[in-house]
Amino acid sequence: MARLPPGIHFITSFSRDQWYRAFIFSLTFLLYASFHLSRKPISIVKGELHKHCAASHEVELNSNKEYAAQIQPVKNPSNVSQCGWEPFDKNNYKQLLGALDYSFLCAYAIGMYLSGIIGERLPIRYYLTVGMLASGLFTAMFGFGYFYNIHNLWFYIMAQIANGLVQTTGWPSVVTCIGNWFGKGRRGLIMGIWNSHTSVGNILGSLIAAYWVSTCWGLSFVMPGVIIAVMGIVCFLFLIEHPKDISCSCTPSSSSKTFLNGASRFRVQTPTLNTKETSKPQDPEMQHLLIESENCGVSLNSSTVVTGEGRHGTSAISFLGALRIPGVIEFSLCLLFAKLVSYTFLFWLPLYITNVEHLDAKRAGDLSTLFDVGGIFGGILAGLISDRLEKRASTCGMMLLLAAPTLYMFSAVSKMGLEATVVMLLISGALVNGPYALITTAVSADLGTHKSLKGNARALSTVTAIIDGTGSVGAALGPLLAGLISPSGWNHVFYMLMVADACALLFLLRLIQKELRCNADHTLFKEH
Repeated sequence: MARLPPGIHFITSFSRDQWYRAFIFSLTFLLYASFHLSRKPISIVKGELHKHCAASHEVELNSNKEYAAQIQPVKNPSNVSQCGWEPFDKNNYKQLLGALDYSFLCAYAIGMYLSGIIGERLPIRYYLTVGMLASGLFTAMFGFGYFYNIHNLWFYIMAQIANGLVQTTGWPSVVTCIGNWFGKGRRGLIMGIWNSHTSVGNILGSLIAAYWVSTCWGLSFVMPGVIIAVMGIVCFLFLIEHPKDISCSCTPSSSSKTFLNGASRFRVQTPTLNTKETSKPQDPEMQHLLIESENCGVSLNSSTVVTGEGRHGTSAISFLGALRIPGVIEFSLCLLFAKLVSYTFLFWLPLYITNVEHLDAKRAGDLSTLFDVGGIFGGILAGLISDRLEKRASTCGMMLLLAAPTLYMFSAVSKMGLEATVVMLLISGALVNGPYALITTAVSADLGTHKSLKGNARALSTVTAIIDGTGSVGAALGPLLAGLISPSGWNHVFYMLMVADACALLFLLRLIQKELRCNADHTLFKEH
């Protein structure tokens, strides 16, 4: 018998279940990358909406004549001033641009609390598809302002509000789906790699928006809108919500198991020998010390009965019930400040680079992608360390502690030249995005499948929405505060970011202390 070709041997070396998991991993990665891809253009286009006029009026007129001859491939808008696009061409442009950020992020924060509750009661595939199609429409709507020569501030604000609301369908849906397919084994590393979709989406969004920003900034929004809409169609055609939908045998052979599918659920239970022991409440942070299957399951000593239930068989967890899960409030408040820092960079970094390095909007947009490159490594590193140490809160605390002085160094070093800026962008991106990535993925999934839920994995969407929704409050405040503070100097913006990092660390201190105490107790138990 002839030997199999290397390619076929590689394919057959993996089981059917492993290929399905790899497919869902890749698909959800691309789906949420398209969400971030569609959010990035506004930060790139800010440098074009308001341009710094030359000091001399003659120089200003000559430069704009040369510039106008190069940037009119579509049309020559009749109401464009020499300092940008009206109404952002005035001296209060930072406040107006900050209002655009705030309108999107405030709508996103409010909508996120509702999205998780709605999402867990609907099929994930349909819910996510509708959200992505609507996101494509409202992202492109902002760009239509260029083609239709719209200069009304409220048009752009309403486009941002509508887009912020519909984009809340994304995160609870993809986290619930990936949580269904992957258990807690090496969850930090797996989700650290998976969460790099945030940075990949930001990088692609920056490059796409920067390609058209100086020639036709409307396309900087229209093209990302088309991309996320197309990915919405892909979601409808290919997304598999749960392994049980295709009879995937990814459950432990001899343990309790829980299945979740936006509209249906099964709970299966194996009997336990000591009911007194299983009913005993355990310390939440001790869960990372339990031996758990890498497959689709909850903790091994959970106890339920053999039932087959429809969508109404197990009631969805309430908002207050989710808040009572140990650790949800602390991590939510920590994420509020961590996301404040991350989203301030997301929305204001290109403009900061333009002002400090005196680069045009395209080059500043390209350079800002290095922050997201650092974020990729930071998310993976945070997941790897937290898996190895079995301490999520301590890992976040360690990176937050290092982030504050790094931001101070960034504000000082970035004025010394382009090379120093490149290095500090990579380091800052890793330390700022590491805790943010870990909390929104592995921590949310851990808490959404907490032992106190007794196998009701339906809570995952609600817990994810609460944590990310609270974080989105900070995401809304960060860019708004940056817009208000930056006129007094960029140094003050960095001081605000350092204080936010310190507050994020403060909210984790109790959990860090408890993790260290639990680890000491566990070590003492093993010695005996």
